[in-house]
Amino acid sequence: MNDDQSKCGRRAGYHHGRLKEALIEAARRLAAERGLAGVSLAAIAKRVGVTAAAPYRHFADRDALMSELARRGFAQFADELIAAWDGGTPDPVAAARRMGEAYLGFARREPGLYASMFGQATALDAPASGAAADRALDALRRAASAMLTRAGAPQADARALAMQIWSLTHGVAMLTISGHLAPGRAGCDPADVLGPGVKALVESAARAAGEAASGPWGRKG
Repeated sequence: MNDDQSKCGRRAGYHHGRLKEALIEAARRLAAERGLAGVSLAAIAKRVGVTAAAPYRHFADRDALMSELARRGFAQFADELIAAWDGGTPDPVAAARRMGEAYLGFARREPGLYASMFGQATALDAPASGAAADRALDALRRAASAMLTRAGAPQADARALAMQIWSLTHGVAMLTISGHLAPGRAGCDPADVLGPGVKALVESAARAAGEAASGPWGRKG
């Protein structure tokens, strides 16, 4: 019997290392198609074509698999945000605009990863996924700090501003994924919503910093 004949009547299995990647890819696709509620280890195993017990060779449970998917998503997300920021050149405003475009582009292109990253906070409880998320948030914080500096405001509130920008951008991204906003649609282009919103947040933060510095009597000191 030759090698081809020996394979008849049995399903080719995944070699060590391949199964884990196949499971993660199946989870990503299912999350994109069905949302997180449609992702289970049984559904993942069925998509891959292995037994229901096979995923447990690599993951203790569904949460462990989703945590790894979130980690990979945040790692890629952070890389794209940092590349878009490009050191803040030619100026923080232009760089932040690119970063916003990169954020929205990632969410549209990778809805499965995006869902795993933001759909369940417990996915970030693991040190590795939490660190990956922190790296992405730190990229936003550095951008917020640079924009505050450009506006002549102190950087003390950079983290708070970064959280506000993240919240706004996430909302725009979710509305885009669900189809309420769409690139090129008059009055509903995500970039046209996000840009003025970020500008207003930065101006508000700078104004608040100036008022705080002036003191209760309208002057510094």
